[in-house]
Amino acid sequence: MNNINVNARHNISTHVLGYPRMGAQRQLKWALEDYWKGQLTQDQLLNEAANIRQSHWQIQLDAGLDFITAGDFALYDHVLNHSYMFGVVPERFASAESGWQWDTYFRMARGRSAQGDDCAACEMTKWFDTNYHYLVPEFTEQQTFSLNADVWLEEIKQAQALTPNVKAVLLGPLTYLWLGKTQNNGDAIDLLPQLLNVYSELLHKVSELGIEWLQLDEPILGLDLPQHWKQGFELAYNQLKSSPLKILLATYFSELDDNLTLACQLPVAGLHIDGINGKHDLPNVLDRLPPYKVLSLGLINGRNIWKADVDAILPVINDFYSTLGDRLWLASSCSLLHVPEDLDQEVNLVPQVKAQFAFAKQKCAEVSALPAQLAAQLQGDKHVLTQNPIKQTTKPLDAIGAELKQQIAQLTSSSFARANTFATRKTIQQQQFNLPLFATTTIGSFPQTKEIRQARLGFKQGSISQQVYETIMSEEIQHAVKEQENIGLDVLVHGEAERNDMVEYFGQQLEGYVFTDFGWVQSYGSRCVKPPIIASDVYRPQAMTVRWSQYAQSLTQKPMKGMLTGPITMLCWSFTREDISLKEQAFQLALALADEVLDLEKAGINMIQVDEPALREGLPLRQRDWQAYLRWAVDAFRLSVARVQDSTQIHTHMCYAEFNDIIEAIAELDADVITIETSRSNMELLQAFEDFKYPNDIGPGVYDIHSPIVPTQQWMAQLLQKAAQAIAPEQLWVNPDCGLKTRAWPETHEALTLMVKAAKQLREQYAHVNA
Repeated sequence: MNNINVNARHNISTHVLGYPRMGAQRQLKWALEDYWKGQLTQDQLLNEAANIRQSHWQIQLDAGLDFITAGDFALYDHVLNHSYMFGVVPERFASAESGWQWDTYFRMARGRSAQGDDCAACEMTKWFDTNYHYLVPEFTEQQTFSLNADVWLEEIKQAQALTPNVKAVLLGPLTYLWLGKTQNNGDAIDLLPQLLNVYSELLHKVSELGIEWLQLDEPILGLDLPQHWKQGFELAYNQLKSSPLKILLATYFSELDDNLTLACQLPVAGLHIDGINGKHDLPNVLDRLPPYKVLSLGLINGRNIWKADVDAILPVINDFYSTLGDRLWLASSCSLLHVPEDLDQEVNLVPQVKAQFAFAKQKCAEVSALPAQLAAQLQGDKHVLTQNPIKQTTKPLDAIGAELKQQIAQLTSSSFARANTFATRKTIQQQQFNLPLFATTTIGSFPQTKEIRQARLGFKQGSISQQVYETIMSEEIQHAVKEQENIGLDVLVHGEAERNDMVEYFGQQLEGYVFTDFGWVQSYGSRCVKPPIIASDVYRPQAMTVRWSQYAQSLTQKPMKGMLTGPITMLCWSFTREDISLKEQAFQLALALADEVLDLEKAGINMIQVDEPALREGLPLRQRDWQAYLRWAVDAFRLSVARVQDSTQIHTHMCYAEFNDIIEAIAELDADVITIETSRSNMELLQAFEDFKYPNDIGPGVYDIHSPIVPTQQWMAQLLQKAAQAIAPEQLWVNPDCGLKTRAWPETHEALTLMVKAAKQLREQYAHVNA
């Protein structure tokens, strides 16, 4: 290892693939929400966005990266940006005005037609296997494309005003088409020739700005692609090579595997490989990479918060540098969109714990430091190397860890199974609950009002006592229960007023978790989540939800659901450990939740919802890995609920996912009732449950809670009628798409009242079913 010198820092280029958008204090979130309320003008919103971008570029400059990355910013979603930029605007939103119209852009994201009528927003689903949601492009059979890129180009110019070393970013044409849906199940690849004309036009405009490098993101190269889509890559990049730009083809989230040769041989100037999730590609890439091509290695993890293991990374860099020289670039594995922005804000973390973390700002510095660290290692300069302490990934096994390992090792098939079949359980449960046809319920949360948030903050800061805080929460629960009874819902929830987040709330009561104050990550639009960190072995020291659920049940004669977050969602929506397997972490969580489920049952809570919205999200991108993941993921859920009595009804909830891929695994969960998101897709997602003949009960969501629009009774009744044609009426429940945490009480009350009326309308229509 002596083939790199001290000057290596000067000939290995560094960059990141993208940066978070919200701002360290979530400035963009607050600006967007004020704009939507009419409290901020459009100019003020755009100025705030420009200031955020400027600060993020400056962070990259200050870190010493060779390129700053521009073009990845979005006021709502980067895929929506591309749709609007390429003229993919559904007819219901289309405006006669030319140019970039922000009102049209936000109508696509949030609903409402160009005429001001209520309509469904663009469908939203998960971005590959992350917890970020993108807005699905809607292609017609006669789709045409047109360029509307002035806003995006202006952002590139703004970056250039800071430094000439700007790398622009676009979503690649194949990935953009793959992420969309086409009318009548058409194949979006047929639209590629037309789309390429628009891309070519845009690339020439970028080159006219003096940009040298353009990053084109094609993460679908990490998927199992049909052969004609692979051929589409050759068509696309042979056409785009006529641009004077140097194209860096960026892949991430998965290994390329059978697509590695294709990716290496496409006529582009550079290739980026995810060295974290695609590390198995690394031994083969040099044999297939043409001698003229740049290779960007993503060796700093863009999806987790642990500090880089420099000792493990430096030998990899040296091996590649010995062959590539200055054709080697170093980078984050993917965009830093998926991690919090700045660790420096976290003043309340234990120093020994904080020293193991790196957020987006720190990861920029990690990437930038790698070439010099390699040179320093070879020169024996210990001072340089200690500027970035190596994270300690191996923890000694303590008594708790040893006990958990033993418990997991002793699990048998009976540990994962209910005592009797669903058919037996349903008969018992119906006798107990006596629910009507098309039973109505909600997913769990009710509006988190300003008063609730202020009370929580006051309690956290010590300005109000625990007694006062609990009194306020009790009053909020009373209000939620009373509202539900007045509306006429059949199965109630306590509203989760005391919960800040469906993962963080539980993590705070489990041992093994660490929490941040400002570790916000964008989920969609202005919605941010603050993932907790699994830092050591997880177990439950005491009951977490029993007291509030028992109190809520005491306020009503109607069934009250206990609400828990499932083990896979706890896992996927946390930053996880890297020193033990995901499976072991999932089983630790499941054992903790199993104790909570039994305590709820003992307390008289006979309906328990264990939410698993992240089950599909955790599915590996390569199909060959699905079976192994689904086996332990399903087992983790079943482990958490298997020990309850037949009379206890287990619910689960999933949202914004392609259910077709995992429908058999969903059935294997054996939940008595599953509620799913279907309203944005007009019940299309229900088809998977119809084709499979899903055996248990199901509640397809009848209205979109992510939109401020209150649906009509007719709209919801029509969706229910459509559902009843696909699924037996006696299997159907009626509910919103998701929790109502982000909505306001007036619209919530109105929407649920209409939902109950729609359910009653369907009961009359299908009265013969129970006759």
